[in-house]
Amino acid sequence: MQLGFYFDQTRCVGCFTCAVACKDWHGTPAGGVKWISLTCKEEGVFPNLFLAYLIRPCYHCEKPACVEACPVDAITKREKDGVVLVDGDVCLGESACGGMCRQACPYNAPQFGDDVDCKMEKCDFCFERWDQGKMPVCIEACPMRALDAAPLEELIMKYGDNTEGAGFVYVSEVGPSVRLKGKQKPLDIKSD
Repeated sequence: MQLGFYFDQTRCVGCFTCAVACKDWHGTPAGGVKWISLTCKEEGVFPNLFLAYLIRPCYHCEKPACVEACPVDAITKREKDGVVLVDGDVCLGESACGGMCRQACPYNAPQFGDDVDCKMEKCDFCFERWDQGKMPVCIEACPMRALDAAPLEELIMKYGDNTEGAGFVYVSEVGPSVRLKGKQKPLDIKSD
């Protein structure tokens, strides 16, 4: 089984509630480390504008490049559900390895703090909550109900197998465990 995320880009309003809830739940200090972030795609010229948001957690890839890149095996993929976890006690820190996991990840999920010896951090799918039968905190917090999580097969059955969305590139070599309802750009909006 492989757990995954579903993201409805047509519902997201960019309120950042998911990111704030994540920081609050995990006790991540304010600042640069973000276990989930949002990117914004803007196109067009007034009055013909297009705006779409995209969540950027760890997508818990089917073949995570970060696992292979880690020189000390600090990153593992749980066999029972495919959640990719990092062991901060084993991680060497960015200064020692140069952030090889972040360089390998096409989605920039591995995060390092500002201190010299910071260990890698990233979305852990709220695995402790999941193991208790609860949803990840970002999903419960979303006021627009733009997020969902489940085994990937269930998400595909429920929402379809779409991997296209504004600002998202599906990298088949790693197989990100996310499906989307992408926001479609109106025909009168020209790309930059």
